[in-house]
Amino acid sequence: MMLKKLHLTFSVIVIFFFNVSFLKADLLIPKNSILPAEVVKIQLVGLMNNDRNYQDSGIEQTRSFAHPDNKKITGPLPNFKMMIKGNSYNMLLNHLSHKITELRSSDKRAQFEVTILDKDKIYHKFNWQVEKYTVDGPLKDCWLTTAVSNPIPLGSSI
Repeated sequence: MMLKKLHLTFSVIVIFFFNVSFLKADLLIPKNSILPAEVVKIQLVGLMNNDRNYQDSGIEQTRSFAHPDNKKITGPLPNFKMMIKGNSYNMLLNHLSHKITELRSSDKRAQFEVTILDKDKIYHKFNWQVEKYTVDGPLKDCWLTTAVSNPIPLGSSI
């Protein structure tokens, strides 16, 4: 009887972790074939649907495309989550729509103006910058976010 309970408990734990690993597999990872505007789009769609795959999956998706220098500044994932959920960037979570406009680009850097309509139907504008990573390793030649400005509120949509 005790062996049966242990087996059942172990099975439940294995199934739980197996399912969680499949959910995490849904996150896109940086590849050198992903263009700069696509990086911004991937991050915005993740934030728009933050809890779709699991709690804060959109924030994790966004951080996966952050430049290593950016990650040094924002710190580990829990700090990044607190930053996104704070007053400066929480309007990005579960926003209703977004528009990405390229401002300038080169072989190494691209800058975009991003306008979002938040869940309270208020527009906000950001400058979003991505750069091509040049250090040897798995991220070489991938476009990654190096900076996102503070939001500029543009007013209500109503």
